[in-house]
Amino acid sequence: MTFTFKNTVAGLMAVVFLAVSIATPASAADRRVRIVNNTGYTIVEFYGSNKGTDSWEEDILGYDVIGPYSALIINFDDGTGYCVFDFKAVFNDGDVLTDFGINICEISTFTYN
Repeated sequence: MTFTFKNTVAGLMAVVFLAVSIATPASAADRRVRIVNNTGYTIVEFYGSNKGTDSWEEDILGYDVIGPYSALIINFDDGTGYCVFDFKAVFNDGDVLTDFGINICEISTFTYN
């Protein structure tokens, strides 16, 4: 098999094109998720950490809350490119719900019932 410069460049360009076309959808994915609280309790803290993080980071809500039967849209785009996140909701009655492995690039709504 003989390689010529022309064939090598064409092959390299095809590989680069394939890599870019595969990577683009994940990096361009919409990472906004509507968090719906269909419980009778207020979510007073909410955490969303990407799968590459080993801590919950900061409370996304800050001074805000998600009241009973209310919703809030959260943008989870943290610049890392991750689509899989873990969620932790803390309610005003002290209950804590954790959900792991949520693909935020494939969903637009996440509901607590």
